[in-house]
Amino acid sequence: MDCISVFDMLKIGVGPSSSHTLGPWRAAEAFLKELEAASIFDKISRVRVDLYGSLSLTGKGHATDYAVMLGLSGADPEYIPIDDISSIINTINEKEQLNFGNKFLVNFNPKSDIVFNREFLPFHANGLTFTAYYESEEYSSTFYSIGGGFFTKEDDLSSSSDITCAFPFLFNTSTELLAFCDQENKTISEIMFENEKTIRTEDEISYELKRIWETMLECMYIGCHTEGILPGGLNVKRRAFEMHNNLKGSTPYSTPQEWITSIRKTKVYFRQILKWVSCFALAVNEVNASLGRVVTAPTNGSAGVIPAVLMYYLVIENHKGGQKEIEQFLTTAGVIGSIFKKGATISAAMGGCQAEIGVSSAMAAAALCELMGGSPAQVTIAAEIAMEHHLGLTCDPIGGLVQIPCIERNAMGAIKAINAAELALDTDPLTVKVPLDKVVNTMWETAKDMNNKYKETSEGGLAVAVNIADC
Repeated sequence: MDCISVFDMLKIGVGPSSSHTLGPWRAAEAFLKELEAASIFDKISRVRVDLYGSLSLTGKGHATDYAVMLGLSGADPEYIPIDDISSIINTINEKEQLNFGNKFLVNFNPKSDIVFNREFLPFHANGLTFTAYYESEEYSSTFYSIGGGFFTKEDDLSSSSDITCAFPFLFNTSTELLAFCDQENKTISEIMFENEKTIRTEDEISYELKRIWETMLECMYIGCHTEGILPGGLNVKRRAFEMHNNLKGSTPYSTPQEWITSIRKTKVYFRQILKWVSCFALAVNEVNASLGRVVTAPTNGSAGVIPAVLMYYLVIENHKGGQKEIEQFLTTAGVIGSIFKKGATISAAMGGCQAEIGVSSAMAAAALCELMGGSPAQVTIAAEIAMEHHLGLTCDPIGGLVQIPCIERNAMGAIKAINAAELALDTDPLTVKVPLDKVVNTMWETAKDMNNKYKETSEGGLAVAVNIADC
């Protein structure tokens, strides 16, 4: 787990869920590769998918069925035109055939070949098994979607110790990270940049970070300029559109970059700042809820926090901020996310929403703190403050949809992140009573103690107090 890249924590994909959509999608792609490696890909005549645990209980609301069909069709979540998704799914449903790996047609009836099994597999709450049929034989493989678009197989862990990591600075905890910062006299983002250079060239790092930011910006832009009702049956009205109309000034714009310039010219009273940040966060997660393209940060359900806080910095705090600051922000955020990934979880199916909104808020708080001049120790303090006040947060999506309370939680997580960064900047690290590593450990212990009803199963909390009929 030592070699977690920033680009592992910030992935481009399709909503509404990283663990229930992107992870299964990527697992389906991996299954295709397994069939090719076994030299049986061309022989397949039919395929079946079994979903288990949380993937089964909230799979419909999280579009897990869509994800596996798209993955088996050979579509890439980073690049598939969003408008093509519905046509691909409709064709599969109508013809009961799947364009397997985008190579040839196989029999596939979604109603019978995607099976929602309520039981949980012992290894992880998000399990799925692919079975391919050929001639008189079959080939099965089980995967686990472990949050943030990551997936694994149970037997993968046995060989993980054989993987050599090339990072010059290996750390699992914030204590180890801060020791490197002190030793090298570098910021957290600079330490991670040195690690990233073992994987990519400097130009490639900048290009990929720019692509991530442009995806985030486009997502906010689309969300702020799209009105209507979100799909899924809850009849949730998009709010970012009206909020944006009430906030925007008179400066014309026609591109996302011109939009940033126009926002910089609007009023910056305290109420307007709160509303802008909330608007940015809502916009992203309304796009996510509509199967739009977002950046998992670190998950789809929490995708709005980091772009909202970075946008706050660019349009409120530093009008001269550009690519350098964007790269610094995203790199720092990725580092903090990796510490939670290593020491706890970023999967709501394992840890509730503290693992999604809590982690994203901690990532954003840390990143903002570094941009605002915070020391490495203060950066970890910002992350600790943000997570401390999300501990125990449950994941209880109404109707299994990433809408209520998920969308608003992103706005709250963003506001908390900004507040946490400001508190950290005024904190003497020598007086801190709760270090980040203690909060990471506490979050994991809380996750293990949490009842399964509150871990993305829609069997507790708001998910049972309010049902679709009430909406």
